[in-house]
Amino acid sequence: MAALVPPSPAAPAAAASSSDAEQPKVDYLNLPCPIPYEEIHREALMSLKPELFEGLRFDFTKGLNQKFSLSHSVMMGPTEIPAQSAETIKIPTANYEFGANFIDPKLMLFGRVMTDGRLNARLKCDLTDNLTLKGNAQLTNEPHMSHGMFNFDYKGSDYRTQFQVGNGALLGASYIQSVTRNLSLGGEVFWAGQHRKSGIGYAARYNTDKMVASGQVASTGMVALSYVQKVSDKVSLATDLMYNYMSGDVTSSVGYDYILRQCRLRGKIDSNGSVSAFLEERLNMGLNFLLSAEIDHRKKDYKFGFGLTVGE
Repeated sequence: MAALVPPSPAAPAAAASSSDAEQPKVDYLNLPCPIPYEEIHREALMSLKPELFEGLRFDFTKGLNQKFSLSHSVMMGPTEIPAQSAETIKIPTANYEFGANFIDPKLMLFGRVMTDGRLNARLKCDLTDNLTLKGNAQLTNEPHMSHGMFNFDYKGSDYRTQFQVGNGALLGASYIQSVTRNLSLGGEVFWAGQHRKSGIGYAARYNTDKMVASGQVASTGMVALSYVQKVSDKVSLATDLMYNYMSGDVTSSVGYDYILRQCRLRGKIDSNGSVSAFLEERLNMGLNFLLSAEIDHRKKDYKFGFGLTVGE
């Protein structure tokens, strides 16, 4: 008869109180600092958009001391030129690039000079523990094609803010705030004085130990969504969606990121019928082998490249 006695009403109440106690409370005064606003799709971009190339590529980096190094890059392969027909027209080209790098805990300088006359420069300087100055510039022989931009990034305890100024009367500002330990929300505004255009955008990012989901929308018509699922410590699956509600263009892709002990393999397929893969394999200390392949079935365009990277 004792087995037929119903449980006391205090039993479920005790279970409910124990489950509530197991759920951690959100400490809104001790939230983590979010990643920068322009990097909310960082994991998806690393998996879905590797640096694909066509032809031959050779990179050599030589360290002169602990802070200063020189780099040499040789690239040989076809270059696409615009054409009125649907077929892709390519012409063979070859370029050499010389670079100089200075890396210090609070100052980093990168410079690149190419044989076609282009000069690229990047700067990152920690003015204080929370304020960082970033700059990048590209100078070319073509008129009205050179540009430069400076960014001032401020890192708070649970927020980040950025102010941008560039040539052509370009002004921009962004702000992102951690709402919970996993969710961050942000927004941006910009003004392009040369083209008389302005815009505003919003973004959201939710991340855990196993997944990252990001969304971004702007008044220019752009909507960007991305999702990355971490299957294991070595395997990640990613997908993204790009939609322009003004022009009606939409593109989606799905891919993978597989990290082995000596190599990293990334691949994707998108809604335009393009399939790509990128392999980075470490042959020895300071020696990496690269393989790049891309097939566009719609345009009947096939690209294949291989390269070597010497030096760290």
